[in-house]
Order: sequence, then structure tokens, then C-alpha cells
Amino acid sequence: MQLDPVTLEIISRKLIALTDEIYFTVQRTARSSYVNEVADFAVALLDTNGDVFAYPPSASFNFLIDTNFKTAIEAVPDLEPGDVIITNDPYTSGGLSTHLPDVHLIQPYFHEGRIVGYGWSFIHSLDFGGNVPGSVSAASHEIFQEGFRIPPMKLRKGDALNEELLSLIRLNTRVPDVTIADFKAMMGALETGNRRYGDVIERFGVDTVLQAQVDLLNYTAARARDVLRRIPDGVYDFWDYLDDDVVTNIPLRVRLRMEVKDGQVLLDLTGTDPETQSAFNVPSLGRRMYWLSFRLTGIITTFDPDIPRNAGLYRGISVRNQPGSVFDARPPIAVGLRHSAPYRLFDCVTGAVLQANPEIMSAAMGGSMATFRFTEKMPDDTLRVEVVEPLRSGMGALDGRDGVDARDNSINNMRNRPLELVEMEQGLRVLRYDINPDSGGAGKYRGGVGQSLTVELTGENGGDIQISGLERSRMAPWGYAGGKSGALVSAVINEGRPDERPVPKGMPVRLKRGDTVTLRMPGGGGIGNPMERDPAAVETDVRRGFVSAEAARAVYGVVISDGAVDADATAQLRSTAQEQADELFSFGTQRLAWESVFPDEVMLDINRRLYALPRARRHDVRKEIFYSALPALREGTKIPLDQLISDPSEARARLAEALDRLLPAHAPA
Repeated sequence: MQLDPVTLEIISRKLIALTDEIYFTVQRTARSSYVNEVADFAVALLDTNGDVFAYPPSASFNFLIDTNFKTAIEAVPDLEPGDVIITNDPYTSGGLSTHLPDVHLIQPYFHEGRIVGYGWSFIHSLDFGGNVPGSVSAASHEIFQEGFRIPPMKLRKGDALNEELLSLIRLNTRVPDVTIADFKAMMGALETGNRRYGDVIERFGVDTVLQAQVDLLNYTAARARDVLRRIPDGVYDFWDYLDDDVVTNIPLRVRLRMEVKDGQVLLDLTGTDPETQSAFNVPSLGRRMYWLSFRLTGIITTFDPDIPRNAGLYRGISVRNQPGSVFDARPPIAVGLRHSAPYRLFDCVTGAVLQANPEIMSAAMGGSMATFRFTEKMPDDTLRVEVVEPLRSGMGALDGRDGVDARDNSINNMRNRPLELVEMEQGLRVLRYDINPDSGGAGKYRGGVGQSLTVELTGENGGDIQISGLERSRMAPWGYAGGKSGALVSAVINEGRPDERPVPKGMPVRLKRGDTVTLRMPGGGGIGNPMERDPAAVETDVRRGFVSAEAARAVYGVVISDGAVDADATAQLRSTAQEQADELFSFGTQRLAWESVFPDEVMLDINRRLYALPRARRHDVRKEIFYSALPALREGTKIPLDQLISDPSEARARLAEALDRLLPAHAPA
């Protein structure tokens, strides 16, 4: 029988407090910086079906709620009190883990001999083996290269730890002591949750608590659908790009058709590019999962901030995922950078919702969430692997409000590390940690600016640096309704020196003492004509360092003299400004150049033909098609696309010839 609202609310608040206690227990007892500083971890209570029914409000991201726990639970039969399941393998866990550094623990909670729920926790481990420190390399093409795989199994049976498994883990991580300590922190936290959950059952009765599991999901589902009804019924198309897939120089396209009807949303990913021979693939295994739905999570929780966080959030959301696409990785494809393509899907949902209801959506976020890792050899010949900083881009502008600076609205869980700790624990000196001026897309409402960081290596042996998530180096974060696109990402070694060179995307590079690394993050897109921005707001931006005086004049038509607006000069400059092109989205010059050869209808046709091929042939044929159309791509150079594509008509002719030669139109669909 359905519980009365008062009882349900009381139980809900008890369970939420319980999950908060589990959360803080993990954070305060774990050893790795990824957990206790950066906060790349999560916890939850699962119902008897393996769905999230209580989630901690202190966890500053919610999207992991849309996770498949059932496969991992069902893979380990004969669970008993005290048992703890462990897994990090995407393919045998049913996509519970989405890359190998994410280690998940699940503990069944019993009452009078039967399972009445589960506690869950995951952490991002500093290192879990593989071909690079940190276990994530963009160039990996098989999961076997990425680290140590653990299918769902028991880490603890009753009171006894699986010491054989722990021995294997110690041998396969570069930081064994930290890794095992983090596991013990999670187990301790889950046991705390077990006791507290037992207290709730003792107070309210087991049948009441089990009914609350059902009612909470139903309650959340109804409220979530009410929010999604803000998106008008209709069909909305949008597409965006990763800059390249590392092993080729070819942009990787993500395509979305969003169908909305009465608060029910279908995300149709048909037409997205095939899986890559690098680590950008997403192991959804044909299911809806958090990397596909997380933009909608943000919409729901923004417009209903008090909604109970549980699996009911997703009852009105479905996904049509084309088999073999970058969003449907199958073994043994590598998945280490599985978050990159979802970032572009995030922007696709943003663009689709903007078309439907621009009052509830921002322009594109900066779109690059760079995690900066540093590995160095210690005096005792051990390796220290640490995250330096997770760097942020800016948030896109809203119609009526500037974007948030140095903060995006995607994976907003990761916090910055205190610079004092960075310098104390690592052979690095932080030379600059600041905002990136002029990175926010210009507009009547400005896009948020990104962050910037410069560090110098100080250790005698130097070390390896690696920056994951370096996207938006070609395809700019787009603006809307006359707003301009945000700046591109930039990552440079020894900036301003004779040996200046770019940081390789997603791969480690060895540096010596005295070398520097400078990272400048992109900003969000703007909204509205920059010439209509309030000059006083531009003056404030210049004073705060968000916009340079030069950009104020050139882009906003605002003349700053002696730190203040020169009203007469500004009025004269704006009166002579050229009228802007009437464009709904401002995609930037490189995307426009690319789509002069590869527009949507052409890309849909190319992918239709590619998907008709056997999976093993798609990558090589795709590469040859694009290299034939644009031979300069074959050289692997990073020439801007608007310079590389000098004659679109010639490129289109070469493309037509390549398609006839490699993918005849009569190829079966």
C-alpha cells in the first residue's frame, strides 16, 4: 500500500542523511587526492531491484544515478551478510564501470536473512595499471592496454577479505598502498551505511521501508516528467564534434535527434560516427546510461532542485543507440576517455533544447574538462601519480544572464586542489592559476571565461605530464542568437621559448626540470549581439580582467579610456559597426569550413554506408574517405580547418570519387 506523504518524506530525509554519512566517511578516510580533494567518487543506496533510491545531496553531481547495477549484482550469486562485490570492468559489469580506473563496491544489506537493499560506492583510482600512469591514454585501442580488469566478484566474503585478489591488485597498480587504502575506506563507509540502514528499518519497519523504495521512485518520476514538459513537443536535430580521435586527424561527429512528447524524451543517436580505434568509446552496451542522459539530469534538477535524487529521474527518458557507434563500444575496444564524446552529446542536447525553448537553456559550455596528471619518480624508486588540477572551462550565457566564469555545467563534481598541496606533494611550482581573459564568447550576455594554469617542473628527475579532455581546439564552443563562440583550448609546453610545442592530446609526455606547462581553457558561448551589451558591464569585465581593453573595442564597440567608458567614442564606434549576419548559432570558422565539404546530409549518407560494412572494416574505410577528400589531413598536421580547406568544391569532388570507389551507393543499408 502506498505510504502517506508525511511518512514518505520523513523516511526520505532519513535515507538522504544516511547517504551523506556514507559519502563523507569515504571522503575523510580515503588517501588519494582524487577522492579526498578532487571528489571524484560517489555513493548511494540501491533498492532490492538494484536501482538508486537515495543519493547524497553533498555529492555535487547527480548523473551517476542512471547506472546499471543489476548485471554486477546478478553476476555474484549466493550473497551473504558482510559480502562486498568489486568490479571495474565495463564489459562484464554491464557498463557499471565505464573505464578501468573507476572501481565500484556493492554491499548487500540484510534484514532477518533477506536482502533489503544495497550500499554502493565508487572511486576514481589514481592508477590501475595499463600502459600509462593513471591508466588512461587516448592512443589505447584495446581495453587490454588500459589496465587491470576485475569482473564482478567478492572482495570480501563475510568478515574475510579476498587476499588473493588484493595481492593481484597490488601487483597491477603503480600506487598499491593508496589504492588498497581507498578500498578499505569504501568498505568502512558501506558498513556504516549498513548499520544506519538497519536503524531506519528498526524504527519504521521493513515493509514500510521497502514500500518507500517504490514510492520514492514513482514520486520522483512524476516530478521529473513535469519538468521535461517545459520542452515543447517536437523533433529537434543537432550535431557537434570532437576535434579528432588522436589516431587520425579527422573530426568525430556526434549527432542527435531529440523527440519530445508530453514530457517523454527520446534521444536518437542514429548518424553518430562509428567507434574509434582509440579510447574515446562509450561502453553503454545498448542501454540508456548516465553518459547519455546526463544533460537531461541537469535540466531536471535545475528546475526542481528539491526533487528526490533516484532512478525515477529517468523513467521518461529513452535512448536509441546505433549499434557500433562511438556510444556503443563492444569488447575489446578501449574506453579510457569515455567522457569526451558525451561532452559533445551534452552540447547537442543543449542545442536541441535551445531550438525548442530558449528560455530554459544556455549557449554551449566551454566543452573541455581537462584533468592534469603528473607522474614522477621518488627517491626510493617508487612512482608518485597525482592529479595536479582538474581545469574548468566557462559556462554558456543564458538569455538575460552571463555564463558562470571558470565553471561549466557538465561534470561539475570535481573540485580544485589547494595549490599549497600541489607544491608540497609534487615536484611542481605553480606560476599562475587564473582566469583566461577573452575566452568567453562575446554577446549581449557574455559566455563564462575558462581557467588558466602554468606550472614549472622542479624535481631533479622531471616527470611525465598528461592532460585528458583537451577538446575544443578546432570546433569552438558555439554562441546563440548573435552571440559569438568561445575561445579554443590551448595547452603548450615551454610557452615563449625556442622549444615551445603543444601538449599531445590525452597522452603522456616526459619533461625535464625547468620545463613549463601552460593550459588555457575555453569559455562558453555568448548570447545576443555583442554591440548591444551594456557598456558598464563591459567596463566591469575589463576591470576584472575577464575582457581585454582591445577586445572591448574590437568586439563590443566599447572604448575604455583611463579605466572608464568613453561614452562619446563608444557611441561613434558602435554607430559605424557592421551589421551582424542573421545566424541562430555561431559555430566558428573551422566548423563552417568543415561543413562546407561535409554537411549533415552528406555525413548521414557516409555513415549509412559505413555501418553497412563489417565492423572491422569501418575505421580504415572511413579514414581513407576523409583523407581522399582532404589529402592534407593525412599528414597529421593541426592546420586550422578554415586554412586547410582552401577550395571546398574541389574537396567535394574528391569526396564523391572516394565514395564511389570505397562505398558504392548500392551498398546494403
